[in-house]
Amino acid sequence: MGGISIWQVVIILLIVVLLFGTKKLRNVGSDLGGALKGFKKAMNDDEDKKDADFAPVEDKSDATASTTQTKEKAESKD
Repeated sequence: MGGISIWQVVIILLIVVLLFGTKKLRNVGSDLGGALKGFKKAMNDDEDKKDADFAPVEDKSDATASTTQTKEKAESKD
């Protein structure tokens, strides 16, 4: 009883098309689609970044220390 009927929706759409024109509505639709696409990409990039933050990190200080020790042993043999 208080809802919007299909005819009311059709009339509203016709008024919108008459006011703005189809070209402008098409541009608004493509801009809206591009914005949603960018938002989804940003959300996926953010999730990938979170996953990378929790990935185990290799301790490079141990690798550097072992390389330095190997060089010192080689120099001491000379």
